[in-house]
This record gives sequence, C-alpha cells and structure tokens, in this order.
Amino acid sequence: MRFINHGVCGATLILAAGGAAAAESSVTLYGIVDANIQYLDNGGVHSYAAKSGGSSGSLFGLKGTEDLGGGLKAQFNVETGFNVNNGGLFVDTSALFYRQAWVGLSDDKYGSVTMGRQYEPSFRVIYPSDPFRANEMLSPFSANVLAVGRNTLSTQYDSGRASNSIMYQSPNLKGLQFYGMYAFAATVSQPVPATTGNMLNVAATYSGYGFYAGLAYVNQHPGQVTIAGLPASLSLLGTEHFIGALAYRIGIVNFQFNYSYNRAQDPAPGSLAAHLGTGHSLSIAELGATIQATPADVIAIAGVQRSVRGVHDNTSSIEVGVDHSISKRTSLYMRAGYMKNNGAATVSWPGVTVTAPGTKQILATVGVTHRF
Repeated sequence: MRFINHGVCGATLILAAGGAAAAESSVTLYGIVDANIQYLDNGGVHSYAAKSGGSSGSLFGLKGTEDLGGGLKAQFNVETGFNVNNGGLFVDTSALFYRQAWVGLSDDKYGSVTMGRQYEPSFRVIYPSDPFRANEMLSPFSANVLAVGRNTLSTQYDSGRASNSIMYQSPNLKGLQFYGMYAFAATVSQPVPATTGNMLNVAATYSGYGFYAGLAYVNQHPGQVTIAGLPASLSLLGTEHFIGALAYRIGIVNFQFNYSYNRAQDPAPGSLAAHLGTGHSLSIAELGATIQATPADVIAIAGVQRSVRGVHDNTSSIEVGVDHSISKRTSLYMRAGYMKNNGAATVSWPGVTVTAPGTKQILATVGVTHRF
C-alpha cells in the first residue's frame, strides 16, 4: 500500500486539505490487480477466456482518517472495482465507486457510525466462513447467492453491499461485536433496471480462541425489477434472510460453515409474480476448509448446496483452490470447480450464462494477484 501523510508531504497536501493540522490525518491509496486464464465446460460447450478477479476482485481505493481528539476520529473510504483485461468498471459502469463510498465517525469507546454505500452486517458475518472469501467471480457461495433462476426472480438476494445506508458498529467487546444498518430505497440501471425498498440488516459476531460464530437477520422491503422478455415490471417481494456462520481452527486447518434461509413474502393475488411463480424461498448451505499447508501455500475447498422450496430446483457445487505467495504482495493461484443444476435451476459462476436448465459446468483457472 502507498501511504501519504500530511506531515511528510507538506504544503501540497495542506493546501489540498484546506490547512488540516499536520500529523493528525492520513490518506492511503491501495488496490489489487488480478488476472487469470479460464477454461469452461458449460453443458458440453468448451471455451477459453481471459478473466479478471479470480482470487480477489481487481480494485483500487482511497481511505483516510483524521484524529479529532479524545478518541474520536473522522473516517472515509471510496473504492471501485475494474476489469483488468479491458480497463472497464466492474459490474455497474455507471457507478464510479461501486464497491464502497462512505464517511463517518468512530470512537474508541462507543464504536462507529458510517453513511453511504458500504458492506452490510450480513456480509461481515459470512466472510470469515467462506474459504473463497465471498469473491464475486469464483466463490461458489457467491455464485449461488447471485444466481438468477426462473422460480426465484422475485425473491431478493442479499448482495453484500447497500447504498443510501447508515450503519453502527460497536467496539470489540472481548471478541464480541454488534452491527446495525438501515438502508433507504435505491435504484440501479445495471446489470438490470431495478428499484429496491428499504432494508434493515443486523448482526452479531464473536471471535476468540480459534473459534468464530456469527448471526445476521435481514429484512428487505418490496421493490421492482425490469427483465427483458416480460410484459411488465416484476415485483421484488419483501424478503427475510436468516444467516448463521461458524469457523474453528485446529492447527493448520480452519473448518468453515454457513447457512442462510431466504424467505419471500407471498405475492399479491393476480400479480405477475403470482402468475409466473417467481417468489419461491430458498436456502444455501456451505461447508469447507482453509488449510495453511506451508507459510507460502494456502489450500481452500468448499461445497455448496442451493435448494429452492416448493419446486425441484437445486444445485450442488464444489471448488478447490490453491494460492502460492511468491512475495508479500504477489501470489499465483489455481481454481477448479464443478456445478450440477437440477430441475429449472440455472446457477453459474458470475458472468457465465448456463446453456440450459439442469446442465453441469466444469471450470478451471490459473492466475496472478498483486496487491499494492
């Protein structure tokens, strides 16, 4: 990471900061550049492609703090994702800071309050329990969360980040932390035009003695989404998410597990969602492990099962990965994964379209990651 301190850079940054007191504030530029080559067997159709973000999403950001005295600090973080292969923005080309954009205050005794686009409490619960760290491109857990299926089009998924949000995070209380977020309605144009309702997201985590546990509850209010081919906008039903996560380290092995149940409200009688049957509830369960095989080598393995209630849609996924550090900032990695859809399920790794419902996918990729 590149570190910039007002006291070191002198007049230039003092002018830029409006005369902020020296040595009381700092700004850090940081980022990740990740590229890989991917092989995919998609229902018998074979392909090779250059991809970005296989081990960790390619990103850069700025974060900073200002010491206000008495244990109180001002903080901010703006962070964007990009595709290293073409230089374009990641996921939403209309949003400069798609990943994070928030500002707030923190206190050593009372915790922090932040506002903007930020990671949700539920994401903080899941993250330590996923061997592939909820990566948006190659984590099988993320693939199952973000899956677009005909029978769950109206069931909202928990994306991990929320715009227009305000969040409280408690201080660390001997390993225990509490989080509370409320996000106001938001409208996006990509990847599809959609408006989401207000959201409540609360969580608690505990870490200590090699053990981790987390619980989260999310209540998403109704919204709407526009999907090509449908005669009208489709209702996004009010959806509750119940999430639990565990991890326990024994020697070099960290065993990990998480479970989430996403319960959608019944659609209004006569609505498009009711007519098409797009509001089924679903569950996602993941079991895996992270192994520190050597000081330079990490092995990750995860199995995920996604089950849609009321129909016979389910998906089984498994993935194995190896990361080899060649320096403190650079690593080589490999991923190999398999997915099998049943019923009308069309789960795939993000950015991949399933050839037909009920098909399988086999993926293998090798890449390099550099952090700065």
